[in-house]
Amino acid sequence: MNVGAWTFVMVAVSFALYIGVAIWSRARSTGEFYIAAAQVHPVMNGMATAADWMSAASFISMAGLIAFMGYDGSVYLMGWTGGYVLLALLLAPYLRKFGKFTVPDFVGDRYYSQTARIVAVICALFVSFTYVAGQMRGVGIVFSRFLGVDITQGVLIGMGIVFFYAVLGGMKGITYTQVAQYCVLIFAYLVPAIFISLLLTGVIVPQVGFGSTLADGSGTFLLDKLDGLTTELGFGAFTAGRKSTLDVFFITAALMVGTAGLPHVIVRFYTVRKVRQARSSAGWALFFIALLYTTAPAVAAFARTNLITTVSNAPYAEVPSWFTNWETTGLIAFDDKNGDGLIQYTGPASATPNELTIDRDIMVLANPEIARLPNWVVGLVAAGGLAAALSTAAGLLLVISTSVAHDLMKRVIRPSITEHRELLTARVAAGLAVIVAGYFGIHPPGFVAEVVALAFGLAAASFFPAIIMGIFTKRMNMPGAVSGMVAGITFTAGYIGYFKFLHPELNTAADWWFGISPEGIGTLGMLINFAVAATISAFTAPPPEDVQRMVEEIRVPRGAGPGHELSA
Repeated sequence: MNVGAWTFVMVAVSFALYIGVAIWSRARSTGEFYIAAAQVHPVMNGMATAADWMSAASFISMAGLIAFMGYDGSVYLMGWTGGYVLLALLLAPYLRKFGKFTVPDFVGDRYYSQTARIVAVICALFVSFTYVAGQMRGVGIVFSRFLGVDITQGVLIGMGIVFFYAVLGGMKGITYTQVAQYCVLIFAYLVPAIFISLLLTGVIVPQVGFGSTLADGSGTFLLDKLDGLTTELGFGAFTAGRKSTLDVFFITAALMVGTAGLPHVIVRFYTVRKVRQARSSAGWALFFIALLYTTAPAVAAFARTNLITTVSNAPYAEVPSWFTNWETTGLIAFDDKNGDGLIQYTGPASATPNELTIDRDIMVLANPEIARLPNWVVGLVAAGGLAAALSTAAGLLLVISTSVAHDLMKRVIRPSITEHRELLTARVAAGLAVIVAGYFGIHPPGFVAEVVALAFGLAAASFFPAIIMGIFTKRMNMPGAVSGMVAGITFTAGYIGYFKFLHPELNTAADWWFGISPEGIGTLGMLINFAVAATISAFTAPPPEDVQRMVEEIRVPRGAGPGHELSA
């Protein structure tokens, strides 16, 4: 069978599996819709957490960014991996012990204020919509290539699928669907990596092949070969960094603390029954995440090497079929500027003008085709990319619907609402969120991983300080927390909006404040949040005694053993 047929088979089988699981595990109560009735096994929850956390940015875009950025792309690996460890060890057990459905629930009760709850809901919606835009773009990219449609139509197809199983199943359906999606995405990521590692280096383990010599008998190391290829074309060496140390630090920190403040990841620790199981889930999730993240640098190096050796200075009339197939999507383009019929792929330091435009988000998806792997592998990667994008999109849409139905409607606007109407409100909110997410997927502000990095920066600037101070500082009060969240997210969103939307022509290191990119500005927003919150809190009344006792109770490591049940 050809690539199209294999892709159709792989995607159709995987989607039938997801939809079947969603129907089998559909939610029948708000407890099942919000937290799967807290009945998920830790290993299963670890898989679901990994799928929820490893979005299209991890599967589709991260290796592509590393392939083009080289050493500088390591900020995504360090930030996202370190962030998960921070979340699992520092925050998740305490939030789980608090026993509420959502982060706005925690903020509202900890800071004894409906105002704080509403601000947290707004922040959750802001972060989630920014994040889900990257997922919908990832869906659109996969469908545009393998179904022969443009990105807009691809996003619309993805919207329909996410709407079905997210709105029907709630957290219960999403959890078990994400277990299946993790199995698909990790298999789809590792199989081509193993194939290409064998072809290039003769080593079956991609993580080892990444640092090995080439299989051509030359004795040249893969990375040395790649450095030579890129510098010959006018690019910087793959293993050399070009970002400033300050910007690398700020991006890494923003991704780390942003991960720890992401509402759709935090809520996963409420889906198990006990605090001890929440810790176990975190450990399993880290193992499942590491399988992909330790492979990503190898995939990036393999993809970049294969691309350069296949395309650079090749006659356009003789390019392989994968090139022309991706050309139809508009994500790769050749402009013969000198009319010689050869593809000049060059960097900014080259005297020869560059004639090739490549969207970084296609690298992982196109990699099996570039390496001439079997057609079934190409179809498998397409199914894996969709699994990664759709799993995270579903989790984010659930956060949006929960924020509206539970945190806003149930806790603020209509406390007397029945469970049936609350569940209906959550499903309607999820449906509307799908439409908004689809719009942002069609008109994203950057590559998938860049869009996701912006969402992490917003989470870092808003949620993280409020959560960390709410757990570890009894003196932090409502005026301080609310002022800090507003100041942090306003500054960060304003900075991102200025350079990404209002004045994209100024989006260069020379124009950024202190050389800090929009992807890293969330760290400064977080520091502003901490400073404002601490200052306001110091000059206003302390929290009530019962709130201070509650904070002390959250920090006591009691309840991690048998018998500590979920408190709704």
